[in-house]
Amino acid sequence: MNETTFIKINPADNVVVCLQPFRQGETIEVDGKTITIRQDTPAGHKILLADASQGTHIIKYGYPIGHAREDLKQGQWVNEENLKTNLAGTLHYEYHPVNQELDIPKESLTFKGYKRANGEVGVRNEIWIVPTVGCVNGIADRLVNQLIAETHLEGIDAVYAWHHNYGCSQLSGDHENTRKILRDICQHPNAGGVLVLSLGCENNQPDKFMEMLGNYDKSRIKLMITQKVEGDEMEEGMKLLQEIYEVARQDKREDVPLSELRVGLKCGGSDGFSGITANPLVGEFSDFLVAQGGTSILTEVPEMFGAETILMNRCKTPQLFEQTVSLINDFKEYFLSHGEPVGENPSPGNKAGGISTLEDKALGCTQKCGRAPVSGVLGYGDRLAEHGLNLLSAPGNDLVASTALAAAGCQLVLFTTGRGTPFGTFVPTMKISTNNDLYARKPNWIDFNAGELLNGVSMKDLNRRFIDKIIAVASGEKTRNEANGYREISIFKNGVTL
Repeated sequence: MNETTFIKINPADNVVVCLQPFRQGETIEVDGKTITIRQDTPAGHKILLADASQGTHIIKYGYPIGHAREDLKQGQWVNEENLKTNLAGTLHYEYHPVNQELDIPKESLTFKGYKRANGEVGVRNEIWIVPTVGCVNGIADRLVNQLIAETHLEGIDAVYAWHHNYGCSQLSGDHENTRKILRDICQHPNAGGVLVLSLGCENNQPDKFMEMLGNYDKSRIKLMITQKVEGDEMEEGMKLLQEIYEVARQDKREDVPLSELRVGLKCGGSDGFSGITANPLVGEFSDFLVAQGGTSILTEVPEMFGAETILMNRCKTPQLFEQTVSLINDFKEYFLSHGEPVGENPSPGNKAGGISTLEDKALGCTQKCGRAPVSGVLGYGDRLAEHGLNLLSAPGNDLVASTALAAAGCQLVLFTTGRGTPFGTFVPTMKISTNNDLYARKPNWIDFNAGELLNGVSMKDLNRRFIDKIIAVASGEKTRNEANGYREISIFKNGVTL
């Protein structure tokens, strides 16, 4: 077989990844050795290069992704049935800094964004309705529909209400998580105006919530407490929205430097190609953006388990290292406090696509953040304060993590996927396919195909096209989730519901 039918990612690996399905009895040539395939093996999955006794580490990406559950033979299909995670509990970590300079020249690139009065830049100019409690979701929907009907979106990009189930019957941490995420949405630069919609009797009291917004522009952010409205809340709501609309519709796009761009890095429905095509491509872009003075954020903390030391040793300072240690171990404690193992991942779809353990997933997942040093570490609901690469505390769940990335201040999310997903969060959510088949089957979901790397397109050439595509999206080109109207938020919940 030609070597392009499989890939050995790192010279230290004792597995190769199939780039096409293999049949039992076929042979491949690896490092001068002829290996006979022992079982039919799907594309994206792993084949063992040498006999491995029970307990032997299986190496991929140059790192262990688990150990053999039993004695394994050369040419055997390695999957979740015969591979076991090495993960268990919290760990003690030591700081061994790795300083990697990004040898990437600065370019005078710009995108057309909306400059906001506080110095931030939006890539969309939308009007949002933010309910303080889920009880008013229905009113929010009616208001959205009526504003669209009356204005026909002249001068603005979209109108949305961000549904959620919370704002009441929550305690302590969950209550604060809800308030912080809703605050972050109200302050997001992609919003030209916001109507905060309250019931009035909820735990998330409207006056206290508005205090969280600080010194906000009262012509762009307004509050309506429906229980206090005399008569028809729709009439009062439309009056406030029309006032917001008249301000927001005056906003115009203008050239701003690429250094103002802030992107979230996310993957979901990953497969065996994720760590070979789409995630490395996003990593290349992340490094390019950081080199231009821009910002990227990596989250999905549970999907860092097994690759966390790589990130820890890229921290710029010992303080950031300690924050990253807490980021990892606190999430492990969260799992353990619920009686769950820290390695309970990947999903059934991940396994079907060739990802066998959480380490396997993590070593591919973390490639989305390239090689840049870690400049900041954020808690859940925190907003960006540092340029460069940041780490953010949030779970792996696609909707929750993407919402957290946008809430932190990302104007768009880069979302890699091998299995495919249609959803989007409250900012443009750009889908990058890991393989050609997905891109061909789901053109209504996918914005960019990283599978071209499997066709011989160079990373350099594809990344240049990727940069152009992201600039186009930041300048107003709709992503597939926007064109389809697939947009929503999801807030992290841990505790009881009253």
